[in-house]
Amino acid sequence: MDLPYYHGRLTKQDCETLLLKEGVDGNFLLRDSESIPGVLCLCVSFKNIVYTYRIFREKHGYYRIQTAEGSPKQVFPSLKELISKFEKPNQGMVVHLLKPIKRTSPSLRWRGSKLELETFMNSNSDYVDVLP
Repeated sequence: MDLPYYHGRLTKQDCETLLLKEGVDGNFLLRDSESIPGVLCLCVSFKNIVYTYRIFREKHGYYRIQTAEGSPKQVFPSLKELISKFEKPNQGMVVHLLKPIKRTSPSLRWRGSKLELETFMNSNSDYVDVLP
């Protein structure tokens, strides 16, 4: 995934700081869920509160869980199409996505629950892969 507003393993607290520092409704970003491995969070600011929508990956696309009970599941063939839909007003979010907050760190790629740093890590790293 090469989306400039995808922040990888950004904590909820750091996410809120980034989204709320300008005080603009509709600031948004994508980050990895801290509580559910392999799930993304679409976070958007509205009236100094950050709202979080979980995005799960399926075989045929991505979907986000509705915050209102009984709302239908919506499936999208790509994250870009999901974001594009919610940039329009009145699509079921608290506010439409207005301004992406772009990451400043190296490019991150999302694959289910595994992140890969494409430019930052090298073979002399202190990090090791831990197998399940």
